[in-house]
Order: sequence, then structure tokens, then C-alpha cells
Amino acid sequence: METTPPSAYAPFRRPVFRWLWLANLASNVGVWVQTVGAAWLMSELSAEPLYVALIQSAGLLPFFLLALPSGALADILDRRHMLLAAQVWMFLVAVVLATVTLLGIIGPWGLLGLTFLIGIGTALNAPAFQALTPDLVPKEEVPSAIALNSMSMNMARAVGPAIGGVLVAAAGPGAAFVLNAVTYTGVIAVLALWRKPAEETALPAERLFGAMRVGVRYVRHSPPFRAVLVRASAFVLGGSGLWALLPVVVRSDPSRGPVEYGILLGCLGAGAVGGALLLPVFTRRLSADRLVDAGTVVFAAASVVIALVPEFWLWCVVLVPAGTAWLTALTRLNAAAQAVLPRWVRARALSVFLVVFFGGIAAGSALWGGVANAIGGELSLLASAVATALGVLAGLRFRLHQPAGVDLSPSRHWPEPHTGHDFDGGRGPVLVTIEYRVRPDDVPAFLNALQPLRLARLRGGAVRWDVFEDAADADRFVETFLVESWVEHLRQHERVTEADKKVQEYVNSFHQGDAPPVVAHLVSARRGVPRAAGEL
Repeated sequence: METTPPSAYAPFRRPVFRWLWLANLASNVGVWVQTVGAAWLMSELSAEPLYVALIQSAGLLPFFLLALPSGALADILDRRHMLLAAQVWMFLVAVVLATVTLLGIIGPWGLLGLTFLIGIGTALNAPAFQALTPDLVPKEEVPSAIALNSMSMNMARAVGPAIGGVLVAAAGPGAAFVLNAVTYTGVIAVLALWRKPAEETALPAERLFGAMRVGVRYVRHSPPFRAVLVRASAFVLGGSGLWALLPVVVRSDPSRGPVEYGILLGCLGAGAVGGALLLPVFTRRLSADRLVDAGTVVFAAASVVIALVPEFWLWCVVLVPAGTAWLTALTRLNAAAQAVLPRWVRARALSVFLVVFFGGIAAGSALWGGVANAIGGELSLLASAVATALGVLAGLRFRLHQPAGVDLSPSRHWPEPHTGHDFDGGRGPVLVTIEYRVRPDDVPAFLNALQPLRLARLRGGAVRWDVFEDAADADRFVETFLVESWVEHLRQHERVTEADKKVQEYVNSFHQGDAPPVVAHLVSARRGVPRAAGEL
């Protein structure tokens, strides 16, 4: 019996999601108002293009530094509490920024420092917010909820810069910072009133550094996810030049001011909203690779026009498709990332994506700002356009995977291991062995089938993997993998997905005999013996 897919707006029927979405929309608008105010204030405090470009770097650098630990925290702590702490932090820093600006006692380095502190809160907030969606709506409505969150960001991108430009022109940057501080209060109120159901688990919570290691290990052994990271870095390193240098090229004409800058950012945002509406059409007609390539070329072309043709009306025209291209490329990259991630590691892995994305923008902004100091804003923007276009070459080697029908939900098919006696779950390392009987004619196919299984073991938490052939028995093969501790191996049982189960079943199909492959668990017997440097 076929079921009707939920409406795209079905998540709005959930009161918590609806109110949080509205509060987050207001907060996103405030962020863009703050962005306009900070960029324009810096252009007044310093004539150096590098300082203006560093505003973007200061806001995004915390993602590069903190996204991975914040992603790990989002997987092991109560996400509601973590979001509340991040929102309160950003509110307090925004109040300080507004106060010192209104008092006229802020300088270039003070503005950079406070922007950096707000960025810390944003870095702590982002992975937890992305991972929170499944807690707000049923499983079947999660894709719609993600799309609505993306719509919120793009609506804010469309109207926020224009509001910021008008507000800065009418009342100054301090007013923009006040408005940003006020917008945090809505999210804080919704999160404070929401009572998230407690989650029960028989296993102790992961430790921060251990969770970070597992997240990095997963990314390292996931070729599809690594391809997303390469494509994202190639796109944002060059594309960051347009965002960083736009206020520089606007101020190159004395007749232009913050209103014109806000209008240009509004054109980018309007194009992004249009991209969100057209994305289903694009997705039906083009693959993810082709959409990212097309977005890269269009965004680079818009940068070339702005660098070479000093006509404001033309800039407004070309920035609309540029906004569509930016949204389309990043949405497809984000979707490709989420499609290959199971829920248990999603926040951690997406935090790595944020490290690459925002770290790339921060590094690119500083790079193109430094280049602008040497050769001017227009030539620097032209150079960034060339670098953006060259990102298409990355698609020749790193293709985006679009798995169809891949089930990444927990399979729970591993049986509970028999220990024979009780011992501390922190004991380790643990060596797991699986003995197979394989006919000689099947050995090449069997060894090939083991390679996807190897990646699955390593993604799930194994720190070492190998397969051995018995020198005295040609039919006997032993797969081994090493895990840091007994409790970490028990977590492996919870992390194995339905897709991993199919890989394991295919490997087991080569096993001969009535009984299944023999599994053994060997735990380190060195109780209390200090480990040498470099050992697990």
C-alpha cells in the first residue's frame, strides 16, 4: 500500500518547530543586519581593504576552530541546553558590541574581536541546530523540515541586507547591532519553554575527545563524504572573494553608500530565494555534479562582471543569478553530505563540513583581502573569479554520490557478545576476529567484497583492520579489527546500519558450512599495566 508523501509545509503543524522556525527566521535576519553594520562600520574605521575583508574572517574563523568539538558535543550532550547556552552567549556579546558602538569607543580590533566572539556562539549553535531537526518532527517530515530551515536562511538573506543597509544609513551601525541583539531573545524563549523528552541509553556518554576521534575517523573512511568536502572547499575558496570584496568595490565610488551595499546583498538574497523555489526543477533535470558545476560557473561569471563593469544597475542584475548559483551549489553539496551520513555521527560529520565551508570562506576572505591591498579590489575580485571557475576541475576527480535506496538506519543485527564474566567496560583494547571458510575459487571475489566491509568497520569505530590467510589451511581466512575499549565495541553494535548489514551479508555469502562465521572477542589482559607511548 503506497503512502502519500507529507506536505512540504507539514512540519509547521508541530508547534515547537513552527515557533522555533519563526524565531530563527528573525535571528537570521538579525545576523544579516549585523553583517551589513559590521562591514560598513569597519570601512569607516579603516580605509584598508584587508580590515574590511577580515570582518568576514573574524565571524567565520570560529567555525574552523570549534565546529568539530561543538559537533561532538551536540552528539553527546543535551542539544537543547547546548543551543540555549550558545544563544545566550551571542545575545550578551551582541549587547556589548551595540553598547561600545553607540558610545563611540570601538576601534577596528575591538570590532574584529567582538565579531569573533559572536562567531564562537554561532559555531557552537550550528551543528546542534542541524542535528536537532529529527527531535522536532517525525522521520517522514525531516526532509521537509530541512528544506524549510533552508528557506528561512534564504528569506533572511533576501531581506536582511536591505534592512541593514537602510538602518545603517538612517541610524548608524549601532542600531543594526541593537536589532541583532533583540532577535536572539526569540530563539532563547522558545528553547527555554520547550521540554525535550529525555533519551535513554544503556551505554555511558562518549567523552569529548573520543567522540571527536570517532567523527574524524568516520570522515576519513567515507569516500563519498570526502568528495563533498573537496568540492565544497574548491567552491568557497574562490567564491568567498565576492562576499569579502563587495563592500570594497562599492566604496570605490564615493556616490555609493550602505544603502547600495544593502541592495546588492538583497539581490544576492533574492536570487537565493529564487534558487530555493527552482531547486526542485533543477534537481529533476541535472545531477548533483552538474548543478554544482553550473553554480560555480555562474557565480564566477557574476564576479567577473562586477570586477570589470562599474555599473550599479548591472551589478544588481548579475547578483540575482549569482545568489541562485550560490544557494543551488551549497544546497546540493549539503544534501550530498547528509545523504551519506547515519544519524549517530551526523552532527560530528556535518561539523567537519562546516569546518571546510566556513574555514574556506574565512581563509579565502583573508587571502583576497590581502591581494586587494596589493593590486586593488577589482583585480582581486577578478582573480577570485578565476579561482572559482577552476573549482569545476575538482568535479572530474571527485564525483558526488547520490545513493538511491540506501538505508542508514541502525540495523541492530549484531548479537550481544558473550563475555562469560563481568568486567569493566573501559577495558581495552578489544580485538574482534571473524573466521571464514572460503573455497579457493572464490578467494579473489571474497577479498574484493571485504573492502567495503573494511570501510564500514573503520567508520563504526575500529582503529585497525586486517584479514589473514591460514598458511596451513587454504580455506581458512580470519578478519580482525581492533577497537579502543569494550564499551566502544558495544557502541559499534548500535552504529551498524542496514546498508552495512547488506555488505556483511554479501561477505558472509562466500562462507562455506552450515554454521555462520565464528566470531571471537579478545580483551587486553594487561589490567592496570601502564601503556607505552603510542599505544592505544
